Amino acid sequence: MGPIGIFDSGYGGLTVFKEIVKVLPQYDYIYLGDNARVPYGTRSYETVYKYTLQCVNKLFDMGCHLVILACNTASAKALRTIQQIDLPKYGNTRKVLGVIRPTTEIIGQYTKTRSVGIMATSGTVNSESYVIEINKFFPDIRVYQEACPMWVPLVENNEIASDGARYFVQQSIHKLLRKVPDIDTIILACTHYPLLLPLINDFVSKDIQVLAQGKIVANSLTDYLTRHHEIEVRCKKNGTRRFFTTENPENFNGKAALFYGSNIVAEHVDLASC
Repeated sequence: MGPIGIFDSGYGGLTVFKEIVKVLPQYDYIYLGDNARVPYGTRSYETVYKYTLQCVNKLFDMGCHLVILACNTASAKALRTIQQIDLPKYGNTRKVLGVIRPTTEIIGQYTKTRSVGIMATSGTVNSESYVIEINKFFPDIRVYQEACPMWVPLVENNEIASDGARYFVQQSIHKLLRKVPDIDTIILACTHYPLLLPLINDFVSKDIQVLAQGKIVANSLTDYLTRHHEIEVRCKKNGTRRFFTTENPENFNGKAALFYGSNIVAEHVDLASC
């Protein structure tokens, strides 16, 4: 038995982890942030796959049987390859899940106009993962994307209340809404973006729903563990939580509370052997 692993390229996955812990507090967890190599959003498929696989292997080495990629870029660029090429080496003893499918398979419950907007990093937008996945489940839904390259740096540098943040958020929202007038649902397809929700809500009408992924992923994980007893019984239940980063832990601790909602004490992890 082992903990559930939560992986992100940096801090954003903590917004998802926070919601998972609220719903499933009984499990042991390890969070791993690859802060030394962030951002992933502008990197190639090959690089994102390489980095993500290293982190997944490290979590496996730490005893995790189930790993959640709480990173949209990793889910878009690396998850499928890891599931198809790497996981078969472990038989049925390891599973890796992402954050895209849980969101796309329920989006039809939210939109009435059948027009959905995606706000994401350039890497996630270029992958068209959301377009492809939504069309699998809901062929009638039209999907419009907008890359927001400045949003992650604003959040990472704790400038979410600055005039610059207001400018870039307004600019991106207006670009998206100009593409089609009847968007009624916007997915924040990056785990950093929920911290910008107060600003985002200033520039969208009350008729538009803005969806963060944390609660959606937490509910999907609950359902997954219920349906997959063979994985659930491998997950330890002592309620422990450990945090690791590839960066200086002191730097990580200073920013992590903004995303997680409480103070964190992280440890450094070396990926050289993975």
